[in-house]
Amino acid sequence: MLLKTRAIVFRTHKYGESSLIVELFTEQRGLRKYIISGVRSAKARTKANLLQVMTLLDIVAYERDDRDLNRLKEIQPATLYQSIPFDVRKGAVGLFMVEVSRKAIQEREENKPLFTFLFERFAELDAATASIANYHLSFLLELSAYLGFHPAGEYCPATPIFDLQDGAWVSSLPPHSYFLTDQLAAAFYALLPYQAPEAHQLVLDRELRQKLLSELIRYFQLHLEGMTEVHAHLILREVF
Repeated sequence: MLLKTRAIVFRTHKYGESSLIVELFTEQRGLRKYIISGVRSAKARTKANLLQVMTLLDIVAYERDDRDLNRLKEIQPATLYQSIPFDVRKGAVGLFMVEVSRKAIQEREENKPLFTFLFERFAELDAATASIANYHLSFLLELSAYLGFHPAGEYCPATPIFDLQDGAWVSSLPPHSYFLTDQLAAAFYALLPYQAPEAHQLVLDRELRQKLLSELIRYFQLHLEGMTEVHAHLILREVF
């Protein structure tokens, strides 16, 4: 059967002399792997730059449920980025978003709300004119809601501690080391109301932002079995 769907490029691998294997998160089928032949040759009709990580695509694929690797028939850009390829900060944020999404999402089935969220956040990152220094932080908190472990409860005098392992605000120190207190806990809670495109409205200094990023990555690792180390955040530390 032919599958027509929107997709986001999560990763690519060279295959043979001129082909690519691409890992896509698709609107209709979740995570899929496809091979596209001849894309790296000089005479290719489809250029390999259309398959760069985080590219937003419209694809037509030959699809068989009994195969882990199918073949791409057609690809077209769903949205052409206007600023991400030329903006070091946006590029770093986008690569971080892709890496976290790729390591966090394991679904090989339709999840349109999650796909729409990711598609829109990449497009909005490209269109952003305000500061994006907090974009990735709010993105992580938003993503946690789609993955089922959005923070519960509220930060208040009665529950001033965030237990990263339980994912909830608590009244006393938990019997482990995975928790936030004081300024870090307050900043974590202050981020919660913001969607990524509006996160610039929250003022955070560089040191606090970096600490929050580290704790948010830890939060994901505690709640997602097999979530490996995230590397793109090291670039974020440099560009912000």
